[in-house]
Amino acid sequence: MWTINDFPAYGNLSGCVNKGYKCYPVCGDDTVAKYLTHSRKMCYQGHRQYLPLHHPYRRQKAVFNGQQEFGQPRRTLSGEEVLAEHCIDVMHVEKNICDSLIGTLLNMRHKTKDSAAARRDMMEMGVRSDLAPQVGVKKTYLPPSPFTLSKAEKRTFLSSLMSMKLPYGHASNIKNCVSMPDLNIYGLKSNDCHILLQQLLPVAIRSVLPKHVRVTIIRLCFFFNALCNKVVDVSKLDKLQSDVILTLCDLEKVFHASFFDVMVHIVVHLVQKLRLCGPVFYRWMYAFERFNKVLKSYVRNRYYPEGCMAKSYLGEESVEFCTEFLSQNYSTAGLPKDQDNKISGPLSAVIIKSMEEKERDEANLHVLLNNAEVFTYILMHKEYLEEIHRGKRKSLHWLMREHNRLFADWFQNKVNDELRENNKGVSDTIRWLAAKPSFSVLTYQGYLVNGVRYFTKERDDIRVVQNSGVSVIAKVVQVSSAKDLNPVESDLTFYGIIQEIWELDYHTFKAPLFLCKWASNDKGIRVDDLGFTLVDFSRQGHKKDKYVSVDQVKEVFYLEDPVDATWSIVLSSTTRDYHELYNEDDLGDTIMEHPPFCTEIPATDVTTDDVAHTARPNVEGIWIKNTATKTPAPNVVTD
Repeated sequence: MWTINDFPAYGNLSGCVNKGYKCYPVCGDDTVAKYLTHSRKMCYQGHRQYLPLHHPYRRQKAVFNGQQEFGQPRRTLSGEEVLAEHCIDVMHVEKNICDSLIGTLLNMRHKTKDSAAARRDMMEMGVRSDLAPQVGVKKTYLPPSPFTLSKAEKRTFLSSLMSMKLPYGHASNIKNCVSMPDLNIYGLKSNDCHILLQQLLPVAIRSVLPKHVRVTIIRLCFFFNALCNKVVDVSKLDKLQSDVILTLCDLEKVFHASFFDVMVHIVVHLVQKLRLCGPVFYRWMYAFERFNKVLKSYVRNRYYPEGCMAKSYLGEESVEFCTEFLSQNYSTAGLPKDQDNKISGPLSAVIIKSMEEKERDEANLHVLLNNAEVFTYILMHKEYLEEIHRGKRKSLHWLMREHNRLFADWFQNKVNDELRENNKGVSDTIRWLAAKPSFSVLTYQGYLVNGVRYFTKERDDIRVVQNSGVSVIAKVVQVSSAKDLNPVESDLTFYGIIQEIWELDYHTFKAPLFLCKWASNDKGIRVDDLGFTLVDFSRQGHKKDKYVSVDQVKEVFYLEDPVDATWSIVLSSTTRDYHELYNEDDLGDTIMEHPPFCTEIPATDVTTDDVAHTARPNVEGIWIKNTATKTPAPNVVTD
């Protein structure tokens, strides 16, 4: 039917040409390709042909390839035609583009797409003459391109990456891949590139590069984030396609022709494959590559690797069959499961502390208001308050405060009356909730909730990962003033940091709670023009509502804003789906959720045609040592 593979395997499996002028079969004869004589490689620009006929970019020449664009893209293939082809893995596309971006920005050897040969190719095309290489006796000087980073900006960029703490299991420790003496990044794996391109890179470049370059790169990152979302809104795919075409055209205005290899060109076709083949995470290679790692570990004799794999795999299957036949209580060989196969429970030693009566009542009230069995009593108490204050013109906001103040004692008396009347009509949960919890509370520094690890801020400060950030969506009653008689009930998102983890003891059961420090929704939370959500925890709010149930929160993590260190950028972590105990596919892989980064891709200005100065001012260019065999370029300067 079809296969999932990277692009080099495309030609081997399908028999199609994947090099040269017609390297991508979807485009075929209509592929816009050009051979760069100095770089000795093919480039695939011409993304303006996918724009509407009267788009301003079609008429601009100097910022692109020196020519206007009048071409039209090839017709869209049908679903049967696409399924007859091979699905290109998005994971490898992301990794190649991430390596090219990082290598070009940091001018990494053998990875940068900005070289003297690339500049000469641009001169041959007749564009960006102010970026021409200036050849001296010993060295060649390359004027700074719009994307060239100064040494100070490179340090800022890499320092921002080094300071990032990610949740447990989200990605590897990026700090170990950063080399400050060399101002480079080494050893990025496929998943590291995935996380870096979609979440970390847009944050790290917020304080460097000119605005139009920064926005263009962020638009590309947001596209991949939206593309890999677990839930696909089909009605928004047309907008996503038009956005990525515009983004690729903006990249042509910023980067040189050598940057646009076939991997960059494939991006323009990914939305169509998403529309026809379904969500991306069903079609990428992470599960297969992890399984290949398991197979490689079976090799004991390198002279016969296939035999070693077959023998070890057969042995493991036999052991697994025997254990399943004998009993279900034994665990099989392979990847370790979570601790004791549990998806919820403590992750640290327990410390017992005593609560004051005020703290106990506040925590108990939160448990009561968020328990499904108590919901009937909540409605009864609200009706009781409305009845006794009927005709006194009390606002809804006042009634809510009065309900929170009196409900716990009223609930206790109400349940006691029901127990005296009918002892069997009250459940054990209601009975013990009415009795209130013990003054002794169990505290932890870590807790596992549905497979997600949460730790306190104090514990996070001494670890290399961050698992103390949470968010919760709650219904609140909003009023414009104290005299507002028409309050509005709406959903509001709260962002906080876990300070303590409690387990309230109700004798027969325990209720785990997070004690959080919340950012003020009025002055401590804002959304900037690019869609980043920023929080400032020095502006604390909701001090009387510090308790939250562990099953109500969603894990988030905070990265320091490079523009203003007082603010932190909110990012969602990758969570797993847990139905019953584990939700695994045939390969033993747990399905991952990829939350969207922001609500929409930021807009760009398509009317400007700034070609007067393509070189970046106030930034030092790049010096390259001349080789003995290199032929000097026509424009030679003396030292």
